Amino acid sequence: MSDTPTVDGLFEDVEDLKANVTAFAEQLQLNTEQLKRLAAVVSAVTSDDDQDDDGESGKEKKEKPKAPPFILWLPGDQYGAELAALAAWVENLLVPTYFGEVSSSAPWCAQWWEHPAAVARLHAVWLAWQELTNPETCGHSGPSVWHRDHLDPMLSQLRSASGPFAGCMTNPDRRQHSVLPVPPVDAPHAPPVVTGANASP
Repeated sequence: MSDTPTVDGLFEDVEDLKANVTAFAEQLQLNTEQLKRLAAVVSAVTSDDDQDDDGESGKEKKEKPKAPPFILWLPGDQYGAELAALAAWVENLLVPTYFGEVSSSAPWCAQWWEHPAAVARLHAVWLAWQELTNPETCGHSGPSVWHRDHLDPMLSQLRSASGPFAGCMTNPDRRQHSVLPVPPVDAPHAPPVVTGANASP
């Protein structure tokens, strides 16, 4: 039997090749359309993320998270609400867990909220605690960072013998509260105007 291809055999091979090429072309077109759709989705997402404050878009702008305010600058009602939340944390977690014996080298004031420097320091540590113990924002080392960078330095300043509680309780059996006087401060004055022979050339 001869291996020489016949015209009919060649015709069938050509038809098979045409069918394969057509199938590949259809698959290529389908893949190209899917890539275009995917590129459009990626482009839309990245343009939303990269949109700056001055850019205009038909979609709503994402609001940047607001940093918490400095507590001593809050107006009356807001200050009261923030102080109440802070007080609950101080009473229920901070003092029972981290405050040791009251002594002359580690004073304390049961009326800590009447000392602005204490309020400011405690509030700052509380804000850091909220961030660094939240699993969504802190990572595994968050609590350790909070102790090292926030709690320990704050306690050493707050309960220092020369800190805001210096005039307050040094013995738990003898409650004492005294707000330290604010030192005087003068407003700066304009330097005197030098004229005549003493004036600079």
